[in-house]
Amino acid sequence: MTLDPVQLATFQAVIEHGSFDAAARMLHVTPSAVSQRIKALEQVVGQVLVRRARPCVPTGAGRPLVRLGGQLALLEAEALDAARGALSGSARTRVAVVVNADSLDGWFLPALTALPDVDFDLRTDDEGHTAELLRDGTVMAAVTTDRVAVQGCRVHRLGAMRYLAVAAPECHTAWFAGRELSAAFAAAPMIRFNRKDTLQHRFARTVTRRDIDPPTHFVPASASFTAAIRLGLGWGLIPEASARTDIAAGRLVDLAGGHHLDVPLYWQYWRLESPVLSALTAAVRAAAADALR
Repeated sequence: MTLDPVQLATFQAVIEHGSFDAAARMLHVTPSAVSQRIKALEQVVGQVLVRRARPCVPTGAGRPLVRLGGQLALLEAEALDAARGALSGSARTRVAVVVNADSLDGWFLPALTALPDVDFDLRTDDEGHTAELLRDGTVMAAVTTDRVAVQGCRVHRLGAMRYLAVAAPECHTAWFAGRELSAAFAAAPMIRFNRKDTLQHRFARTVTRRDIDPPTHFVPASASFTAAIRLGLGWGLIPEASARTDIAAGRLVDLAGGHHLDVPLYWQYWRLESPVLSALTAAVRAAAADALR
């Protein structure tokens, strides 16, 4: 069985851009042509490959083909660049990466400056869920807590991101001062990044040996998350570097001195002989070595 590269590229475009119409615009063809190519590819494979939703997503059978399409596009771009050499200048390569928000807001971005000729498509997700985008083929690399390599990927340990539980002085006075930690964490308003964020619950369980269900605010942006804590909306966990600065300045209070939460992070990426992925991996590991424990 031979896969048609045009059909494969069309399928990848549908998944990447979320719809048949958007893929058609990107490929400069009609939506009908896109639909015909997808149907032809599904006939060859013998499986439905696209769930026609908003946005379109790959089925279980389609996920390996998304990854294959991305791998072929990357290798093709690198091969063309090598073949053309210096005569026509370097072609730009696009690399899709998913990173947890705290890493993106902190140590990760400087690593990208080591690859000035690469266009990055950065996605964010909870570190416990980023590997899912590797599995469905929509990204080439991920910062993740998953230490078991996704099929077809390599994995390297980066280090641990340390978090401290903090609150504004007025929040500390209202909810924590003079109270047992178990009672305080059970009652004090909590800040969470989103519903996937379990760091606060994990920390409270470690300190109090109890599960808690306090009033909760959801603030899905790293800078705004910290700002909400500084404003006294509730307590939460933030990366140690930011926490130490605010604690020293009196803007925040360490709620459980001597206690912290370490989140181990790993770098997973497609197992390809790709100069771009190799260079990106080296840059990410160097940045992590300086920033993580």
